[in-house]
Order: sequence, then structure tokens, then C-alpha cells
Amino acid sequence: MSFRDYLSEARAIFDKLYPEHEITEVDYEGPTIVVYTKNLELFSKREDLAKQIAQEMRRRIAIRPDPSIMLPEEEAEKIIKEIIPESAGFKDLYFESDTGEVVIEAEEPSIITSRDSEYIMSIKEQTKWSPRVVRAPPMHSRTVKEMREFLREVKQERKVFLHNLGEKLNVPTMPGETWVRVTALGGHREVGRSATLISTNNSKVLVDCGMMNINEDDNQPWASAPYLYVPEIQPFSSLDAVILTHAHLDHSGLLPILYKYGYEGPVYMTPPTRDLAALLQNDYIKVAHIEGHKGPYESKHVREALKRSIVLRYNETTDITRDMRLTFYNAGHILGSSSVHLHIGEGLYNIVLSGDVKFEKTWLFNQANNKFPRAEAFMTESTYAGRDDYHHPRAEASNNFADIVNRTFERGGSVLVPVFAVGRSQEVMLVVEEAIRTGKIPECSVYLDGMIMEATAIHAAYPEYLNKNLRESIMIKRENPFLSKIFKKVESRQQRQDICDSNEKKIVLATSGMMNGGPVMEYFKTWAPSPENSLVFVGYQAEGTLGRRIQRGSSEITLSDGGKATRYEIRMAVETSEGFSGHSDKRQLLAYIATMQPKPQKILVNHGDGEKAAEFARLIRSKFGIDAVALRNLETLRLY
Repeated sequence: MSFRDYLSEARAIFDKLYPEHEITEVDYEGPTIVVYTKNLELFSKREDLAKQIAQEMRRRIAIRPDPSIMLPEEEAEKIIKEIIPESAGFKDLYFESDTGEVVIEAEEPSIITSRDSEYIMSIKEQTKWSPRVVRAPPMHSRTVKEMREFLREVKQERKVFLHNLGEKLNVPTMPGETWVRVTALGGHREVGRSATLISTNNSKVLVDCGMMNINEDDNQPWASAPYLYVPEIQPFSSLDAVILTHAHLDHSGLLPILYKYGYEGPVYMTPPTRDLAALLQNDYIKVAHIEGHKGPYESKHVREALKRSIVLRYNETTDITRDMRLTFYNAGHILGSSSVHLHIGEGLYNIVLSGDVKFEKTWLFNQANNKFPRAEAFMTESTYAGRDDYHHPRAEASNNFADIVNRTFERGGSVLVPVFAVGRSQEVMLVVEEAIRTGKIPECSVYLDGMIMEATAIHAAYPEYLNKNLRESIMIKRENPFLSKIFKKVESRQQRQDICDSNEKKIVLATSGMMNGGPVMEYFKTWAPSPENSLVFVGYQAEGTLGRRIQRGSSEITLSDGGKATRYEIRMAVETSEGFSGHSDKRQLLAYIATMQPKPQKILVNHGDGEKAAEFARLIRSKFGIDAVALRNLETLRLY
């Protein structure tokens, strides 16, 4: 159906259901038909009416106030602040002009939203903005604030982009034979540089575009990249959509390079993934510059990706191409991490890509979802799917970590924990805070170096993505473990040096998690020769990384210091505290598949070192009788 047809149909339905609609404009916004109205009452009822009309049209509908009736943001803000009672504890507000909403952050939102209060209606009547009241995050996030400001700056560009995308999504599908193929472009029979192409006779969708977790080599700048030069995705402008499962750089790190070399289409992700990915990508550029490398892209390419980002919450479905619909489901790995469900054609085929998945409730997140409407094919990770890959339970992991800290302190040493800024940092923080609060380990300073505190603030900005217990602790009980006085942010090179040189017994959490650079290296260089200290790995160490070499028992390493090769003897204790991983172990992966609904007809195994993925595919075939295969990079498989 053409745009004019949709416009006429929408008006006809509104004429029937709500004759006094005062509709001024109907437009595309990506897959959504947006209806603008001057009727305040219609705008107030928009959710119920939008659902009713969407069912009739089989299209997403959004009802918004016509911009001509809305007060300018500055005037509206002044009025809103006058309306909100002091007892609500107003903290901040921001306008989402593309939706006509003003988001109000307050310490006690129930005072504003209670049934017998008139604050909401007063704000609507006086400003013509629709208020959405949320509990104020307990931690300030610079990234979230800058993201809102940037998206406000580019709102006109986004409006044009979304309109053009909407027109593209409504081009009729091509006639003829239909087919579905999957092409392995990275992260298959390896961990890192994840990239998978799902293609049909009508569209091409890239799921993830990550980098390998190895040290940068100026002589081989593309060694850590997926196979992005293959004809299937060249030029990049031939892609219809990109999807990010989560923000870790091995899944999102090279997204900006697509925009550098010609891609201008949408990238779909959850709201936390958008913010975290931008944070990590910009930090990658910064670290590359500090270490003397020329990064593969610049910050302007990160901004180009943000301009074209489309965020979806869990269980929200949208059209992303002429013949594909996307739904995100909780993957339990890190904040906002998703399993990707693609519904292809009108019931033709369905594939689920797990992303990195944790099939267990953790200190941070609920257990990954494994119930889907349909799933003919399923792609699963296999990071810890090897013969002996079994993790310790969370409670045992906590006790094990406390034991390492106590033994180290008894020797008079300090504990260094290499962590990813997103995910493992926050879990270790929760474990340490609980251990000190309950007396499992003596009270001490816990230093956070790198982007850990900012990443933690982003977690607090999206409490709906945390598990119920932690969410209630932070937002309702006001008992925020991340704000404990034991945590101290490292803010300067001099402070880092002072920490390295001090004799106090302490714990340091520092990036990067695989010791490929970052502040963790400064502590390591200082503390490695002293047997009193401990280096504790709590996350996966990929092949080719310094962390893997040390974990395997290297007694000395050579590092470049300002262009000069320096040898470091490793005499500090090297420990691995199992149970912190954000990945499922072999037992959990098998349980995920055993209880998955519906059962897939084919399983594809990726994201596992070497033969581990192939071995897991064989196990799936023998245990479940499901056709399973582990593709190699550059292989293509026809699914339908």
C-alpha cells in the first residue's frame, strides 16, 4: 500500500471512531504511521485509540500533538516546574519532541501521578505536552544527558531520515522465488568480531559488527575486523538494516565504520545498548589515540550512527525491511543485551540469534528469555560450551572471590581485577559491597579506574532492565549498593600513581577486561613483581590477548613503554574467580535448548573458540536430534 493509501485509510478510520479528530498531518516515521492532531482530548486518549487503529490497519500508529499547539520548550519547562509540588522532589525534565512527550524525573513520582491529583491534566492543558513521570535515577550519567541533547539537536535530520525509511519499508516485495540465507562474516568458530548476514530475495540485514579482542596492529588494521569486504555486503549502501545485540566492542565496535564507508540506513538496538555502545566506541577512539594508533573511524562516524539509531524495548515488534520484522528479547548478558527474533515474510520463516546469553538470574539481570512465537532456526553462542566448561554457582563465586581477597590481604598485598566497564564491573561491585557489608572481607577502599562509574550510572538510568530485586533496592528502598562509600573513582594519572605506590590494602577494578591496554596496565606493571599482590580474572580471556597469556601461566612478558620494549616478571598471584561470567556455561546452554519453546528445526552454533563450536553442534545433534552446524567464517547456508 502506498503512502497516500495509508493516509486515506487512517483518516477514514479516525472519521469513523473519532469524528472530531482535527488531524493536521499523517506521515511516515520509519515503520510507524504518525498522526498529528490539534485535538487535546484525542491526544490524551492516544494509547487506546492507537492500539485499536493499529489492529485494523496492521500498522504501528502513533498519535501526537500538532507542533503548532505545543508551547516552546523553555515556556513549557517554566510552567511545569510551577505545577509540580515541592513534595514530589523534582529533579530534572527533558523534552522528546519527536513523540510530544516531556519526561519528568522526580524522587516521588506517585505524588504527581496519583489518581486524585490534577498535576498531569494541568500540564497537558497548559503546555500541550504529554507528561511521562519517572523516578529520578540515583546517579547522574553524563552519557545519557549528552545523548538526549544530541538527539534533540538532530531532530530535523532524523525526521527526514525516518520519513524516507518509511517510504522504503512500503515498497512492494519482489515477486518470484523466496529464500532465506545466513552468511558468517565474523565470530564463527571464534570469539570476537561478531557479524552475521541474514539475507532474502528482498533484503539484507547485518546482525552485529564487532572487532576482535586483540592488540591493534598498525600494519594490519583490518585483522580485527569481520569480513566486511565480501561482495554480499558491498557496497555497504546495499544493506537494508543493521541490528546490535549488545554494546560490547566485539559486537558493536566497528558499527561506525559502516557509516564511514557509505551506509546510511538504520541501526536497531535497545535504549541502553545505544548509550553504552556510543560510550565504548568513543572510548576506543580515545585509547587508540593515546596509544599512538590510528583508529578505523572518528567520533563523527559514531554520531552518524546515533542519528540513524532506532531503539526498541524488549518484546516490542517492528518492521525493519520489506519482509522482516524484528523483536528483541532479554538475553541476560549485559544491560540491554538482546536475543534477536526475525519474522521473515508473512509467516515464511523465523530465526532467533541468541547474541551473548546468560540462562541464569544474576546479580544484575533476569534469566535470558527462551520462549518465542516461532523459531524454525536458532543461532546460539558457544563461548563456554567446551567439554569442561562448567561455571561455579553465583554464591560460590562470591565466596571464592572473598577468599582470594582475604588471602591477599593477609600477605599484605592488594588485589587487581581486570574488568570490562560494562557488565562484569557492576557484578564485582555488588559482590564486593555485600562482602564488606556482611564482614566476609575487611573494610577497604575499592578503586574504580576507567569508564566503570559512568557505565554504572547508565545502569541506574535504565532500572527497568535490571532484575526485580536490584531495581527495587535502588529505586524503591533507596539502598543503592553502587553508591557505597567504599567505591572511589580514579580521576587522574597522578591519583593512579599514588594508588600504585601506597601501602594500603585495597581492591582495584580497572579496564580493560582482557588487558589489551587501558589503566589496568599501569597497576599491573607496578604490582606484577610483588608476590604479595593478586591478579584476579573474572571474565573471558580471548585467544591472542595478554590476559589469556597471563592466565595460562606466563612468568614474564614484554611490553612496549613509550616505544621501548620492557620485560616484566610476573610474581604476583594469578587467580581466576569462576562464576562471574555473563555467558552461559555448557550446562546452561543445554538447559536453554532443552526448554526452548518452540523447538527449532535447525541450530547454528557460533561465538566459540576453534573446534569448540563444532563440538557443541555435534553434542546438540546427539542429545536433541536437531540438525546443528557450526559455520566457518565466509560460509553461507540456505535456511529456506
